Amino acid sequence: MLAKLKKLIPLFVIIVLIACYYIFDLGRYFTFDKLKEHHHHMQQFTQEHYLLAPLLAVVAYIITVSLSLPIAGLLTIFIGYLFPIPFSTLYVVVGATIGATIIFLAAKSAFAALFYEKVKPFLKKIEPNMRENAAGYLLTMRLIPLIPFWLLNLAPAFLNVPLKTFIWTTFVGIIPGSFVYTQAGSGLASVFEESDHFTFGAIFTTQVIIAFALLIVFSLIPTVYKWIRKRR
Repeated sequence: MLAKLKKLIPLFVIIVLIACYYIFDLGRYFTFDKLKEHHHHMQQFTQEHYLLAPLLAVVAYIITVSLSLPIAGLLTIFIGYLFPIPFSTLYVVVGATIGATIIFLAAKSAFAALFYEKVKPFLKKIEPNMRENAAGYLLTMRLIPLIPFWLLNLAPAFLNVPLKTFIWTTFVGIIPGSFVYTQAGSGLASVFEESDHFTFGAIFTTQVIIAFALLIVFSLIPTVYKWIRKRR
């Protein structure tokens, strides 16, 4: 009995944290207006605490991903504002990979029954491809972010994808997208100074649009390669 209760402790912690986020409306602190209001202080903190600030950024991203909170996009952009490329991209990729791994491991433990019903319809669609080539399929799905991130964190756990495969495909696969969004965040300074209201169009400069185009081209490489192999 005691052993079973210990297995349920992580589940209890996650449920409590998610409940606190919504009950206390913590999402209100992660809006453009709040970031604009405090961005000078946060930038100063980042400059003065050059070791602690990156650690906090990574931890914040781990929590966001492991709890599947709806603030990952804005957090990625803001990390891109606070830290220079390529460090901002690295912090996001490391945090996201660790957070995704936590969810992956949770789905293979006492959480299995809780998560299975949420991903059951999706499993039927991806199982043939996952059985055929788990690494290639996962990498393609990470490169082409058409599937919700949290869903792709859970589903492989029920298809017996090896942990190592899950980790490296996640890490590599999210690099291009993370780079694009952190690159977009590097242009937030002018938006903070000139704009009263946040719009994604304001930060998507020509440079960022080109990066997005390259991301799309890059994401299509696995599909094209698979098509060429079938033609031979």
